[in-house]
Amino acid sequence: MRVLRLPLTSFADAALPLVYALGVIRMPDGRQLADRVLSAVNAHDLERLSACYDRHAVMSTPLWSCGGREQITRYWEILFTGFTDLAMTVWNRAESVDPGFSEWTMTGTQTGRFPLPGGDVASASGRRITVRGCGACQAKDGLVVAHREYFDLLELYSQLGFSFAPSH
Repeated sequence: MRVLRLPLTSFADAALPLVYALGVIRMPDGRQLADRVLSAVNAHDLERLSACYDRHAVMSTPLWSCGGREQITRYWEILFTGFTDLAMTVWNRAESVDPGFSEWTMTGTQTGRFPLPGGDVASASGRRITVRGCGACQAKDGLVVAHREYFDLLELYSQLGFSFAPSH
């Protein structure tokens, strides 16, 4: 007997809607998915992160906007590469079902390359960041379809040692 091994995302795309429709397991809501995303972020687990998002999901952050599961996974990969100890500590959770809303503090040390506006790339600086922000995850059919993160981009860049004052 041949066993067909499918990537987790292919299984999720094909089988989970049927499993949910049959009532075998309960479909996660936005709150549960927001918690799963944050847990996967803190574990730097790209496979778990990818499995949280619909293949057509959109993500909007002050850094970039992403369309589709692959681009969203790439966003997290870039953050994990630039900040190898990146962590998001939740300090407030709205108990609403959808969207799942969390306020958090993002911390990390810039130990790797990090993209800047205009296509420039910052080399590892060794600088620590502590940035407060919030995020909302909207669910449909048990997956995140829209993820929005809000934080002060100027605060992040200034902690990395960049100044945006006009040159004379």
